[in-house]
Amino acid sequence: VLVESLVVFAVVLAVHGAVWDRFSWCALALALQAFYAQFKWDRLLRLGGAVFQFRGAANSGLLPASMVIPLLGIVMKERCRAAGIVYFERFGVVVASTGMLLALFLSVLAVGITKPVPTNTCIVTGVAGSVVVYTMKHSLAVSEVIEVLEVLLIFVYLSMILLYLLPRCFTPGEALLVLGGVSFVLNQLIKRSLNVVEGRGDPVDFFLLVAVVGVVLLGLFFTVLFLFMDSGTWISSLFFHMMTAVLGLGVIMPWLYRLIQRNPLLWLLQFLFQTQTRLYLLGYWTLLAASACGVVFYQNAKRSSESKKHQASTVTRKYFHFIVVATYVPGLIYDRQLLYVAAVLCLAVFVFLEYVRYFRIKPFGQTLRHLLSLFLDERDSGPLILTHIYLLLGMSLPVWLFPRPCAPKGTLSGAGALVPYSGVLAVGVGDTIASVFGSTMGEIKWPGTKKTFEGTMTAIFAQIIAVALILIFDSSVNLNSSYAWILASVSLVSLLEAYTTQIDNLLLPLYLQIMFMA
Repeated sequence: VLVESLVVFAVVLAVHGAVWDRFSWCALALALQAFYAQFKWDRLLRLGGAVFQFRGAANSGLLPASMVIPLLGIVMKERCRAAGIVYFERFGVVVASTGMLLALFLSVLAVGITKPVPTNTCIVTGVAGSVVVYTMKHSLAVSEVIEVLEVLLIFVYLSMILLYLLPRCFTPGEALLVLGGVSFVLNQLIKRSLNVVEGRGDPVDFFLLVAVVGVVLLGLFFTVLFLFMDSGTWISSLFFHMMTAVLGLGVIMPWLYRLIQRNPLLWLLQFLFQTQTRLYLLGYWTLLAASACGVVFYQNAKRSSESKKHQASTVTRKYFHFIVVATYVPGLIYDRQLLYVAAVLCLAVFVFLEYVRYFRIKPFGQTLRHLLSLFLDERDSGPLILTHIYLLLGMSLPVWLFPRPCAPKGTLSGAGALVPYSGVLAVGVGDTIASVFGSTMGEIKWPGTKKTFEGTMTAIFAQIIAVALILIFDSSVNLNSSYAWILASVSLVSLLEAYTTQIDNLLLPLYLQIMFMA
């Protein structure tokens, strides 16, 4: 926990040194109070005194998770300010303020339920909260303050519902990241739906917002419904498919139509088959998807033929990382817009299939349970299997969160040019190589962890080689001699991978993106 905290503090200081404004000072104060509050959450988890059931075999992860959204907002604000895009500069301010308020809420919650009341942590949290509120008072307009409070309200209600319905699926830090992100997306969708202006906004962005909110609302609806009926029967399964069609065609499609002012299905088909390059990419991705399914079926056939219980090894699970890298790299080089939309579609399909598996929807629910049980690890301790969804999110978030309007000619300068590749580097290359080499050849373990020194070093080396290959094959990337910063960023994130007990597929790409954008 201490080494993980040191790495996070190093990232915060790096961003503070690059930005150096009132919000970066707030980030420092927030990191200090999150460090104190994290130990209170850890104690509550050990003693079973937390309000909800959180994922076991991991610490709370409050500090690394608390800093992600504020730092993303700060570096986005700075990039858009430099580009002269005032609207997105203000958007970055709202993102940073929202992240700070959500993190403070979790810290106050931990302090409030800790007995006896921790005096020192109360003082630190109070001071940090005062600094953040004072900065927001002098930086945000009234409408922006209302927007931040709306996200906080959605987060509180969403947390109470989902953490109750889905025990042991998240740590407090993971809940902050996932539910905080969903809350922000939901608020953005409501705001944009109420202020639709024809011709304003990219349909691709609306597609992401509607897809994320749509699958979350679908899950909430069926979770409540199946509390009162058995989901494993044919009648329930037929009702599930019918209601999915009704909600999709009767709510989600009209909602998207209102935002993009055209037929969503026709727009999507036209977008996907617009150029010859997109046809080639879609065909190539179809082959990769078929090969991933082949790996799943082969490993399950191997399990069936063995007398003892067979579980997929670390190396086997990393096959999917290699497949994902092979999927994303051509998309990043040749057509990022197509990759953006394809990732959204893939996320919607993944979440829908997880609903089918979780609710045992016929005819495929039980089959999916059997097939995916082979690939479970200690992080899938709750009722949901989320690691493959986290892998997709880790690769996609740098593409989705890339500030396109603030990037002249579609790319940022210096290390910022590598922002869309953050997921590929951190998860696809770094995490994969660290796991494979560490589990097969590693001997020197980092103190207090199962991760090895050899795995971390090979991960850093592999990511540097990957950066060199990106420079060769992607002509839009120009690093402007920022090699020392790239090496420091990759090294810090690789060290974080060695020490964090959070979902690294989700956390590492976001930290690498923050460092590249700073």
